Amino acid sequence: MTFEKLNVKQEDAVLFVEIAAPPMNLLGPELVRDLVSLIQQAERDEGVQVLVFKSADPDYFISHVDVTRINEYREQVAKMEGAESLALLFRRLSMSRLVTIAQIEGRVRAVGSEFVLACDMRFAARETALFSQFEPAFGLLPGSGGAQHLARLLGRGRAMEVLLSADDYDADTAERYGWINRALPAAALGEFVASLAHRIGGFPAAGHAVVKERVNAVALAPAEEFSRDGDLFSAGVRNHEAQSLFQAAMKRGLQTREGELSLTTMLGLGR
Repeated sequence: MTFEKLNVKQEDAVLFVEIAAPPMNLLGPELVRDLVSLIQQAERDEGVQVLVFKSADPDYFISHVDVTRINEYREQVAKMEGAESLALLFRRLSMSRLVTIAQIEGRVRAVGSEFVLACDMRFAARETALFSQFEPAFGLLPGSGGAQHLARLLGRGRAMEVLLSADDYDADTAERYGWINRALPAAALGEFVASLAHRIGGFPAAGHAVVKERVNAVALAPAEEFSRDGDLFSAGVRNHEAQSLFQAAMKRGLQTREGELSLTTMLGLGR
């Protein structure tokens, strides 16, 4: 498998996928295209049972969507059958026969958070991982499943806190809230995730499929709810107020590598 924004290495039944989209791992059309192609190819390969996603950038896992190119995603997403939006693409990943694990170092915000929430499991570096759903700072609902996942994982009160604060949450807090499975020391994270992935990959694929199907029947929102959130985001992002807020944030450093190291401060939301 060869991609522009992903580095892929297979070990037995495990595919290790490194996100490499400099300068700060924005989710742009090229990365969307690569993710669609990766999922399609991996699902066709019966030798692949587990996908592990990690980042080549220690500061950013997936920062967020490229706000200057939102209208360019649909063509790439549409290459996945039944996925007319990023929300449905990510839900498709949750429904896949493949077991997916996110190994998180650095910042994972907005659509980046929604991507890891779509994965089956999430493990994060205690020292470096930061999580945020900052869309409400621009008057928007997360459009790719964030509200659906967070309400189920965190409960109503904590989901409200996370969404309405639009703030950063460290790995220990994310673990305590249920956003991730575990926070681990950075030095131990890779070995732990690799060991878990290989253990899962050594078990029968039929077990993976039936477990995912039954857990998703309880824990995954219907496709219609993901579509509704995507529609609300798409409508909101065209709003004059949202566009004005995006422009003001761009002047303060939004979508610059250095500026987003302290994104919540930039948005006037620092603690």
